Formats: sequence, C-alpha cells, structure tokens
Amino acid sequence: MKFIQGKDRNQVSFFCLEEQIDDNNEVWFIELFVNSIHLADAGFKMDFVENGRPAYHPGDLLKLFLYGYLNRIRSSRQLEKECKRNLELMWLMHGLVPDHNTISNFRRDNPQAIKNVFRSTVKLAQHFQLIGGKLLAGDGTKLRAQNSKKNNFNEKKIERHIAYIDAKLEEYSNVLSEQDGDVSTGSTTSEQKEKITSKITQHQLHRKKYENLQAQLEQTGEVQVSTSDPDSRQLIVRNNITEVAYNVQLTMPSTIFLSITKLPTRTIPRLWAGYWSKRLKCWDTMTLLPFLIKVTTQGVSSKKRMNWALMLWWLSPISLPLPWLLTLLTT
Repeated sequence: MKFIQGKDRNQVSFFCLEEQIDDNNEVWFIELFVNSIHLADAGFKMDFVENGRPAYHPGDLLKLFLYGYLNRIRSSRQLEKECKRNLELMWLMHGLVPDHNTISNFRRDNPQAIKNVFRSTVKLAQHFQLIGGKLLAGDGTKLRAQNSKKNNFNEKKIERHIAYIDAKLEEYSNVLSEQDGDVSTGSTTSEQKEKITSKITQHQLHRKKYENLQAQLEQTGEVQVSTSDPDSRQLIVRNNITEVAYNVQLTMPSTIFLSITKLPTRTIPRLWAGYWSKRLKCWDTMTLLPFLIKVTTQGVSSKKRMNWALMLWWLSPISLPLPWLLTLLTT
C-alpha cells in the first residue's frame, strides 16, 4: 500500500520565512499598524542608555503583545516559547526571542501607552468607516476580582469590627486591673500578663488599620473599599449572591461587530441604590447608566435623556429593545 512520504530531514533546502506567511495573515496588519504609530507620542520610553547590553525596541515588544492579545496568549512564558517555534512570530519578531521577564516588564511599565495604542485602533476603524457612531449596543458582565469578601469593607462592617475590638480591649483591661489589685493571692503570673498585653497590642494595631480604612472612605466618598484589589467592589452576581467583582461594560456599533469601548464599572449610582434596586429588571442596568454617560459626549441634555429612557425601559410592562433605547441617546 502506498502512503504519502514526507521530506528527508537531513536534506539541505532553501527556506524563505516570508513565503510561509499567508497573504491574509494577521501579522501583516500588526506589522503595518505598529510601524504607523509614533511610539514616543503614545507614551513608550524610547531613550535608553548606550552602555551595556542593548534593549529590545518597544515596537518589537508591542508587536509581540498584540499578537498574544489577538491569539489569547497572556502568559509571558508562553509568548517566549512561541517566539522559538511559531513561524508567524519568527517573521514578526525578526527572529528575536525576548525573555519572559522582559515581556512581563514591558506590559507592567507601559499600561497607559498600551491603552493609547488600543484607542488608536478605534480611530483607525473610524477612518475606514467601520464605526458609524449613530447606533450603539451595550451590555455588561460580572468578572470576579482577586479580592475575597473578607478583604472588602464598608462603613457598617468597619464600625462592627471597631466595636468588637473596643469590647475586647475593655475586657482585657478589666482583667489586668483585677489581677493587679489581687497581689496577696498571687493569682497573676508574668506569663499571663505578657499574653494579655500582647493581645491588647495586636487589637490596637487592628483598630488603627480599620480607622485608616474608615478615613479613606470619608476622604474618597466611596461606599466600599477593597484591600487586595482596590478597584473591585462587592456586587450582586445572581439572585442574592454577592461577589467582589468588576462589572465590565462593552459597547459595539451596529455596522460591524467590533468592540469600541470597555469600562470596568465598580460603583452603583447612589440615586438608584435604595428603592429602585428592588424594582430593576436586571442588576447590571444600574451600572449601565454611568457607562453610557462616559461613552456619550453630548453634555447634560444627553444625561437627562439617558435617565428618562432608562427609567422608561426599567418600568415598562414589556421589555423594550436596547438598540431602540440607544437610538434615543444618539438622536
């Protein structure tokens, strides 16, 4: 029986890397797009010292980052591995293989510059008329943050912790006072006093920590504070289940399915937080209002139209389509 035979691995052959890249491959666009950006204006550092080992060009690292973003490769170690075996990246990076620490540091040191690059993609889409700007559709979803409920605090929770600490401190102080007055019986030992004193010191440190959190809430005007992931907030995920999370809102135009704006909203408008929250058809809608206000740039009149349109949507006996609502906002 005949089978298709492969090439001899020991045979010497001429090999052109560019011929292996298809004409419709995304790396052509990445190469052209990054080369068209003025990296210094975008916020990337372009001045490096001449001494020592030369640095990687920010354009090359940006190409690698965009390739990983388009192909769902987030790990810096995985990107380093792909540079060694992926023909597309070999062509895009000109054979360069940055270390995973270099890739990670580039992403860490240039957050604002990378945001500016993504904004440039929206401008590019507008130039090619991929975004009409007349009809937008938006939706949101909850993304769990790296912050436990234990490390999320509000005013009532902080007051409850402080009241508990004050009660324990008073209890320990009374024990020390009683033991110091009862000298004749010899019931108090130095070891017991050291333990109680250590607990008092520990509770005082915890009280100071909660006082700092309380002062932070008063200073910022926020209703919650998270210590591990500061930008996250405790939100209702489903039914009455809450998680410390983000509510990420996404906007897409009607002309083409292209994401033009993403905003991780974390707070709920205080205007709707009480009575309205029990009557809303969906909890995400409470975070849709500040998102639409941020997307729209038509001033105060647009905000008033948003309030009335959203209220009509929430209270209507039938579910009005969201594109109809957004048409009201842009006309």
